[in-house]
Amino acid sequence: MPITHSAKKALRQTITHRERNVGRKKDLRTAIKNYKKTPTAELLSVVFKKLDKAAKVHLIPKNTASRLKSRLSKLSAAKR
Repeated sequence: MPITHSAKKALRQTITHRERNVGRKKDLRTAIKNYKKTPTAELLSVVFKKLDKAAKVHLIPKNTASRLKSRLSKLSAAKR
């Protein structure tokens, strides 16, 4: 357990950030799963928005987001 005041604050911040990141990642995964079930243009834009936001806040690397967007676009093109 942290002893100093700053260490206690850092622990609180870590817990808060972790909860936020876990929630965002879960939302991202569910959005991708929903898109894979029924690929539509509106779901694709939602997934792209979530991927861009996740990359912006460093939840996932920028290139990972780009790669996923590319693969999902190919999936969309194959379904047409």
